[in-house]
Amino acid sequence: MKKFLPDIEIVYFLGIGGIGMSAIARFLNQTGYNVMGYDRTPSAIITELEMEGIQVQFGDSVHDLPGLLHVSPISKILIVITPAVPKNHPQLVYLREKGFNIKKRSEVLGIITSQLRTIAVAGTHGKTTTSSMVAHIFKQSGHGCNAFLGGIAANYGSNLLIDQDSAFCVAEADEYDRSFLALEPSIAIITSMDPDHLDIYGDKASMHEAFQAFSMKIKPGGILIIRSDLKLVEREDVTVLKYGLDDYADYSARNIIIKDGKYEFDLAYPGGNIRKIRLGLPGRHNVENAVAACAAALRSGVEESHIKDALESFKGVQRRFENVLQVNGYSMIDDYAHHPEELKACIKSVKEMYKGKKVLGIFQPHLFSRTRDFADGFAKSLELLDEIILLPIYPAREEPIAGIDSQLIMNKIRKTPVKLVDKSELFDVACQSTAQVVLTLGAGDIDRLVKPLSERLSAIWSKI
Repeated sequence: MKKFLPDIEIVYFLGIGGIGMSAIARFLNQTGYNVMGYDRTPSAIITELEMEGIQVQFGDSVHDLPGLLHVSPISKILIVITPAVPKNHPQLVYLREKGFNIKKRSEVLGIITSQLRTIAVAGTHGKTTTSSMVAHIFKQSGHGCNAFLGGIAANYGSNLLIDQDSAFCVAEADEYDRSFLALEPSIAIITSMDPDHLDIYGDKASMHEAFQAFSMKIKPGGILIIRSDLKLVEREDVTVLKYGLDDYADYSARNIIIKDGKYEFDLAYPGGNIRKIRLGLPGRHNVENAVAACAAALRSGVEESHIKDALESFKGVQRRFENVLQVNGYSMIDDYAHHPEELKACIKSVKEMYKGKKVLGIFQPHLFSRTRDFADGFAKSLELLDEIILLPIYPAREEPIAGIDSQLIMNKIRKTPVKLVDKSELFDVACQSTAQVVLTLGAGDIDRLVKPLSERLSAIWSKI
């Protein structure tokens, strides 16, 4: 069995329940390392980690550290941290003081993926779905791959795929905290570069510089697959391919139609054309993501027929345009959208698929800083809905910012009826709506409300 971290035997994750951290933890656990970790609270992911034999503890004091960290040679131990863990966390402070080998999650992912032929998917949105599509194509085609995903792929119920016989790897390249600069892919996909994480970058120009730096990490002789309207300084030693829904892109979707509730399109590319690809996942923006995935697969030697079959069988990613309920012509869709551009793409796709139906959107803003930076954009995107329910901001890692709350967004909405409610009021307010399509939107803990809300709506809709 290949050892991706030579000389290391024990790996301790601070923040092991995160979607990116848990994928690496599971990979190392299944490739022969003694893996353990800490997180603040239990979750479905942590339950799965424990079922796979990974020890997880929730106490944050030094006394809660596993005994093996105190008795094993320090040279055999690696500590993996995530930006979500504060610098003054008692365990982190102690481990630093004692001289443990500490690496960021992105650094460890970089070490692992550097030993494989890696396809890295970056973008302020679209990267989770696109990377999951690429991984599914490779797995279904027989090429196989290892994959580190930023969401739970519905086909596999997992954020990780392992194939020790495959030289291919698919990795989601996270721009937060410039994490993607730890990767050196053979193929890179960039889906979008809209301003985000301005608490880290400060402004749009700095974020663009980071994506430019990411493109410079592609291995010489590699490939950059980039959406046709995005611009970066190109390298002579890297092949640049443009993709999109426009005819002038190198890889483009044409003759797009909706047939039996699914998108169908032709893929035109240099030297070929794949006709009547049926996409198992709804949403026009996902047609664009599929084109990027096709480009990466074709350039890696995957046959057209395998690509076509895989895209039709692709079930998507949890919380990415996930259809959670359909009753008597009524629908409920859950989506992770937490940026104005993501909201716009999601809502427009719903409007296209459910023409003439009234759409209610329930949105939970994520982060005070993002709400402050994009309040105007959120209001403009949400106005595409027929009816809006706003929830209070989900703070995540942030402390409150004076004057920044969901009311700020509400005050900017002019064209669409909007209500601001607490989570405790949501069910009653939402169930009073006459909307035929209900969208739950956001990256916070709104996902915990999806199941109980769907049960309430199902009981109502089934009687109509």
